[in-house]
Amino acid sequence: MKEPVRVGIIGCGAISGNYLKNAQNLPILDIVACADLIPEAAKTRAEEYGIPKVCTVEELLADDSIAIVLNLTIPRAHAPIALQAIASGKHTYAEKPFALRREEGEKILKTAKEKGVLVGCAPDTFMGAGIQTARKVIDDGLIGEPVSFTAFMMGRGCEAWHPNPEFYYEPGGGPMFDMGPYYLTALLNLLGPVKRLSGLAAIAIPERTITSEAKYGKMIHVTTPDHLCGSIEFVNGAVGTIITSFATMHATYDGQFPITIYGDEGTLRVPDPNGFDGSVQIRHAGDEDWVDVPHAFVPGYGRSVGVADMAYAIRSRRAHRANGEQAFAVLDAMQGFLESSDTGRCVTPATSYQRPAPMPAELPFGELDE
Repeated sequence: MKEPVRVGIIGCGAISGNYLKNAQNLPILDIVACADLIPEAAKTRAEEYGIPKVCTVEELLADDSIAIVLNLTIPRAHAPIALQAIASGKHTYAEKPFALRREEGEKILKTAKEKGVLVGCAPDTFMGAGIQTARKVIDDGLIGEPVSFTAFMMGRGCEAWHPNPEFYYEPGGGPMFDMGPYYLTALLNLLGPVKRLSGLAAIAIPERTITSEAKYGKMIHVTTPDHLCGSIEFVNGAVGTIITSFATMHATYDGQFPITIYGDEGTLRVPDPNGFDGSVQIRHAGDEDWVDVPHAFVPGYGRSVGVADMAYAIRSRRAHRANGEQAFAVLDAMQGFLESSDTGRCVTPATSYQRPAPMPAELPFGELDE
């Protein structure tokens, strides 16, 4: 194998541990530097995962040996850091959401194209065996033509357990911008491009009290919708409902299968899009019960496979899967739900969308190129 692609991380909070742990199983990636506004956080991650260099953001961006900047900052910093990385001539891969506003996402894509660098964005969970197997079921016609879907992410919020929950209730947070990317990315990969959508959004709980230990008793003033119900019509004709909520308790949907695709010949249960594998189940008219579908793709991937796929794409000059165009389609839809709620009108996509290629089923774990 050729020399691995060198990666620098900006943002060394809790989520970086998931990326670093999984990157160790992907030899195409070499994490060589990390930076954070809190130097101690970068030092802790470097010591924990053997990262050789701890530096400032400016020093990391100036390092010509680094090809990819992995941007794991808080949501409002995603677009500014991406633009700095692109200006430095580096490919960039960000944690979701892609940006807070459509205009920021458009600027990232335009600037990256001008610089000739790749842009990627989480989630990459759709690359796991669960969603990939579900996609093959649909593409192979095993449930006939998709007619409808439901996608539910319903809970009470994170102030009871997250040490720093405030940003979840600011613009760029909320259940749609926080969890919506997992569900919308999965739906786009399963059903293709959106034709139009509508939404109703509300701030159901305007004031929240933090009960996690670090900031126990602090009040949060909620400034972004904490409950949203949307309808989507896909180009293929499927029409369905998505609900994302931080304002509900005891939701009755099956948490193991939060997405269901209804076809004219059968129904498909899709596993949690916040995970990579999970069971896939199908049921036809004559079936007495649900039937497990064997995974059609290699299981075991975790967060960082999208970055690895980008690294392979840099080497082989092919398209990568967790790409900026897909992330923008998700951002466009999320903003569209809020706009529809404000105006009472349907919203059409700002740009076209093309599904990325399916994962290669025949390759062993850790290899993403033929």
